[in-house]
Amino acid sequence: MSMNHTPSGERIHIGIFGRRNAGKSSIINALTGQNLAIVSDVQGTTTDPVLKAMELLPLGPVVMIDTPGLDDEGDLGALRVRKAYQMLNKSDIALLVVDGSIGVTSEDRQILERIQEKKIPYAVIFNKSDIAHDSKRNIEESFADCRIDKKHSIWVSAETQANIHELKNLIASLIPAEDIAHRIVGDLIQPSDFVILVVPIDKAAPKGRLILPQQQTIRDILESDAVSIVVKETYLKETLESLGKKPALVITDSQAFKKVAADTPEDIPLTSFSILFARYKGNLKTLVEGARALDKLQDGDKVLISEGCTHHRQCDDIGTVKLPRWLKEHTGKNLNFQFTSGTEFPSELGDYKLIIHCGGCTLNEREMKYRLKCAEDAQIPITNYGTVIAYMNGILERSIAVFPEI
Repeated sequence: MSMNHTPSGERIHIGIFGRRNAGKSSIINALTGQNLAIVSDVQGTTTDPVLKAMELLPLGPVVMIDTPGLDDEGDLGALRVRKAYQMLNKSDIALLVVDGSIGVTSEDRQILERIQEKKIPYAVIFNKSDIAHDSKRNIEESFADCRIDKKHSIWVSAETQANIHELKNLIASLIPAEDIAHRIVGDLIQPSDFVILVVPIDKAAPKGRLILPQQQTIRDILESDAVSIVVKETYLKETLESLGKKPALVITDSQAFKKVAADTPEDIPLTSFSILFARYKGNLKTLVEGARALDKLQDGDKVLISEGCTHHRQCDDIGTVKLPRWLKEHTGKNLNFQFTSGTEFPSELGDYKLIIHCGGCTLNEREMKYRLKCAEDAQIPITNYGTVIAYMNGILERSIAVFPEI
């Protein structure tokens, strides 16, 4: 992805759901004015969820999620349907595409019920209006018991482009304005403040670029009319002594927390990128409580370490190497570690005694909160990288003191 593109985790995710051949891919193409999704008369053309980043006016940068048909058959089909349902956890908006030439089916009703249970803003799109003139009223009435707001349903034709412009406006109306106005650090600083970002450059650092949380934090600081100063951990002390002005905040990569805390005077607020993103994407209070559960672990306990993205792991990878080593040193216990990455978050969590998640910079807020809710429902403590590292180094209280809500 170009550095000039809006990151996937910052885009509104729009999930497209429906039966095979209801016209899901055709709707995507009609909305974007491009042939981005494969369209075919053959049932089951879309066999796995496909995520496409794009601009959708008047909404702006979005991710469209094209899902398999909900009526897929056989053992493999059942797995595809399950994948489609999993995409609800990513969806900020859900679009249910109903084949207007056939009518409402049990699959349509089941997915709509799940969408309503999860309280996802949604629209019901009755597609193929060009060949369903005589049955429109009957089809709408057959959905009456599902409590669909008339304002959230629309008849369209992907074939003739009928009502596609109106559909775009309907989609744009589904996201409340307050859900778009998040800040990573901007609410903690003032214009002209100095903010120091500590960024280690080691074997795990991507060559030639900063990682996504660092890029996004710098952008948020600039939008706040503040000044960002980026240094390696080895130059922090020297930089602080030469500034001539006390910084409003020091933000560090979690791996360097111990050294950075030692080199940063106590009267200067200190936190980490990972903790900032814990607040930005989920529930920081829950993650702080999860970190304190670390001292209850016993020999043989299973600990899940989960990352939201997939990446090439280096020899001293934070998730699979450093964290397990530090956890064993801190607890003195022989722990059983399991690892997941990307979209593969376990549906059954009962065997774990603790879940440690990454900062979730590539996940949107809905999916991050879904994972937190899964842990809560299973009564499993959950924390994240930066929070648990701060706890193990005895600086957790200091690292969250900057947040008034905590």
